[in-house]
Amino acid sequence: MRLTLMSLALAALAIFPAALPAADLDFQEMSASERAAFRNEVRNYLLENPEVIFEAIQILEQRRNMAAQNADRNLVAAHAEAIFEDGYSFVGGNPDGDITMVEFLDYRCGFCKRAHPEVQEVLDRDPNVRLIVKEFPILGPDSVAAGRMALAALDVDRSKYEDLSDALMSYNGNLTEQVAYKIASGVGYDIAELKARAGSSEIDGRLQSNFALAQALNLQGTPAFIVGNEVIRGYLPVDELLGAIQDARAERS
Repeated sequence: MRLTLMSLALAALAIFPAALPAADLDFQEMSASERAAFRNEVRNYLLENPEVIFEAIQILEQRRNMAAQNADRNLVAAHAEAIFEDGYSFVGGNPDGDITMVEFLDYRCGFCKRAHPEVQEVLDRDPNVRLIVKEFPILGPDSVAAGRMALAALDVDRSKYEDLSDALMSYNGNLTEQVAYKIASGVGYDIAELKARAGSSEIDGRLQSNFALAQALNLQGTPAFIVGNEVIRGYLPVDELLGAIQDARAERS
């Protein structure tokens, strides 16, 4: 955060209005001499009470974080149907769970691979969580091919999707389109059928809908999560994900 001495001072005075007698003055309406006196008074005060600056910064950060959280909650509410009930995304965990966790992922994303077993651990440790997976391939053409294939797999045989997703996430090499289809064949999909479905206009529309939703939610990377009405941008370890779930559950009660 880059703040000038004057902006720090004004922030401190806004949060602690009794700090100086001059706090009620409008800086823009001061004369040149009044501004000079005010600056000198502020400087002396802050030199004598430097802790005020740090307190002001902390409070400003808290206010900014709260404003960002409120903005995210409004975004989730505005796009709730696309997030939670799009009709085509994979739904796992407990479909009737009281808290929904949505994950936006890319099968070539290292942090998504790191998060994958931890998401499963969340589902194992909290059997009342509903999981929705959003294919969000942002790391180049091979990512897009894998994402299209995964969406197609849900139509071809939804019962094998979890095995496919696990295999794709567990693969540690260069996940090219050719490798992705080889993995799909290994879990029992017919490659010709899968490719035909992946190339359909329906799959293209679903993928574009996922991208549009991510853009509306200001998601710029993977993984990203929605837990309840909270947007989490980036990787979180399992205990923090569980904490977010408990927070969402407490808020609903």
